[in-house]
Amino acid sequence: MKKIEDILGHYRAGSHESLIPILQDIQAEEGYLSENAIVQIGRFLEMSTTKIYGLATFYDRFRFIPCGKVHLRICDGTTCFINGSEAVINAIRENLGIEPGQTTRDGKFSYELTSCMGGCNEGPVINVGDNYHNHVKPEDIPELITKLKVLADLK
Repeated sequence: MKKIEDILGHYRAGSHESLIPILQDIQAEEGYLSENAIVQIGRFLEMSTTKIYGLATFYDRFRFIPCGKVHLRICDGTTCFINGSEAVINAIRENLGIEPGQTTRDGKFSYELTSCMGGCNEGPVINVGDNYHNHVKPEDIPELITKLKVLADLK
């Protein structure tokens, strides 16, 4: 709550044009946009929470549930798709038991799809933190998830 107040302190109260930067700053700090954050923003900007939520859901970059300890980003851009990202995504779905944008019940994993990571010659590409995995194949996923579980247990 204090972190959100600190972020809001950088903006002018009632200034609707600040909504997107505020949402971005809060998500960068908190990892997602909580119901509490949206209520606080609404009070600060004198906007209805329905309008705030409606605008935030329009953009696919805003999250409303916390990410897992390990968050994967999978490129599903044109080149990666042609090179088999759909099969990789299906393997991740099967191994983790969740859909893109969801978090596992134990809070260890989440993943999202991105339109391009700029590694078109290296696709399909998966990003985990500062690491990129190139030329990923569906059969690579079980081993990758096993290695990442160790990382999740350390966090």
